[in-house]
Amino acid sequence: MVKISKPVIHEIDYTVDGLKKFSESAVNFKKKSRKYLLDYPTVYIINNEARENTYNVYIGETSNIKARTNQHLLTNDINRELSRLPTTNSASMFVIGHEYFNKSLTLDIENKLMHYLSTVDQVDTVYNRRTNQQNKYYTSEYFEEIFSKVWQELRKKNKILFPLKSIIEDSALFKASPFHKLTREQIDAKDKIYTKVINSLESDKVGELILVAGEAGSGKTVLMSSLFYDLKKELAREVESKKELKVHMIVNHDAQLTVYKQIAEKLGLTSKNNLEAVLKPTRFINNITNEDPVDVVIIDEAHLLWTQGKQAYRGKNQLHDLLERAKVVIAVFDVNQILTTEQYWEEDELEKIKAMSKKNDNYIFLTNQMRIDAEEQTIDWIRNLVDNQIVLNIPNDDKGYEIKIFDDAEKMHNAIKEKSKNQEKGISRVVATFDWKYVDKRKPENEEYWMVKDNDFKIPWNYQLKPKNKSVKYKDVSWAEQPHTINEAGSTYTVQGFDLNYVGVVIGPSVKYRNGKIVFDKEESENRKAKQRRTLKDGSKEYLSDFLLKNELNVLLTRGIHGLFLYAVDDQLQEALLKAQKGEIKIG
Repeated sequence: MVKISKPVIHEIDYTVDGLKKFSESAVNFKKKSRKYLLDYPTVYIINNEARENTYNVYIGETSNIKARTNQHLLTNDINRELSRLPTTNSASMFVIGHEYFNKSLTLDIENKLMHYLSTVDQVDTVYNRRTNQQNKYYTSEYFEEIFSKVWQELRKKNKILFPLKSIIEDSALFKASPFHKLTREQIDAKDKIYTKVINSLESDKVGELILVAGEAGSGKTVLMSSLFYDLKKELAREVESKKELKVHMIVNHDAQLTVYKQIAEKLGLTSKNNLEAVLKPTRFINNITNEDPVDVVIIDEAHLLWTQGKQAYRGKNQLHDLLERAKVVIAVFDVNQILTTEQYWEEDELEKIKAMSKKNDNYIFLTNQMRIDAEEQTIDWIRNLVDNQIVLNIPNDDKGYEIKIFDDAEKMHNAIKEKSKNQEKGISRVVATFDWKYVDKRKPENEEYWMVKDNDFKIPWNYQLKPKNKSVKYKDVSWAEQPHTINEAGSTYTVQGFDLNYVGVVIGPSVKYRNGKIVFDKEESENRKAKQRRTLKDGSKEYLSDFLLKNELNVLLTRGIHGLFLYAVDDQLQEALLKAQKGEIKIG
């Protein structure tokens, strides 16, 4: 086994004098340090403390650190973004060298530093250009270990700018970052979409639909985030007009909207026109006309768009309206994550949009499971529970994914608390099916909070408890990232689209087990949007609760990266799950 050495990291003042001192003092460096910093490729981080404990950063790599630093200092035309970084005494530069550094490895280190630093709370802005993901190369097998050692050494120099990796990796911002290293499937999809967008813009058509499908956890959000970054940063250079293009990210989910807005602000992706780069569909539709369409619209979680009029939206189908207002629409769609009657698509309408995209070879289906870190038989167990509504014996998982059934909800909550205490295990939370009453912005009559209850167990629904640390502002932080929410139960409204390391699901009384099958009972659900009737286009009214409550269960069961803990209120379902844990389910 190869032992990976520590990197060499040297900090200099980011000034002409600082560069001069670095050059002069290099003769006194140890031989290896001098070689790795001056003769090998290096990675560097320019950081400017714009305000106390708040930084702007630029990350780069070079084969000649002295020449490249001189260019940054004296010739700002080389990098316009960098010219916005004031070269004051508060600016410094970390120069990073390593014996294994080559061009490909330094590009990967640069990209990963952009990924991590762009999600650090104390970093205001990352001034960089497009990503430079590398594939296989000579030292690629050592990349992760080398990066960890680089980060550890940087932490010794500045713990505020370089916090614990585990804290960063738990943030929703990190998980949705455009700087994730993409899989081959995602790279192929991204290249195909990018080419389609260029061809479509040059033909000047309106309403070209590119549909991206795949189950929960198949990497759709990361793909869209990466596309959004590249389209905003690079697309204008690729098309003949070279004019600034109007590219917008649309998302109909409050928590995800906040995450995308933060990404746009930190990475300089905000619009120069009056309309925000990241916004909700109704605001976009009400501000853009058919006569003046934008260039590209990306819709994450397009299954959350409305298919009927509601509130300020006066149309009939938001996706159709978006297609009339953009030359290209890239939509992520998962029919198994539709949760309310106002999002429901009738089968023939759904087939029409699929056919529209397939006609021009614009239908992309992602198959890899990116979230659940488990063996295939474990994923199959979850899919059988949801899709086929059957309970099978829980398989052993050699990758360590943990499915555990609890005979008491309180014990499950305590187990989730234990997982959450360990920073290496990351954020873990309890969630529940919407089977207990909750009314937003209203207090219950006889209790302090709206509660999820079973026997002696009770826990408040999400967004009710106040943080203990009043000095921390959690307005722009997702529900699960707020420490006090370990004592609340999340719902599909707070966790859809987000990851948890371990998820404990209280399966409420709307999910039952009868005659060897899971069934759904709308009378036990408090989710009015799932159990009310929907008026169909032929004028008939139909209950969609079986479909929508099944999707609710699907969203909750697919949040956990490393583990899924379960407790069922229905006695027969609980009995079946406990039998499955012991391997006592008889097949056939």
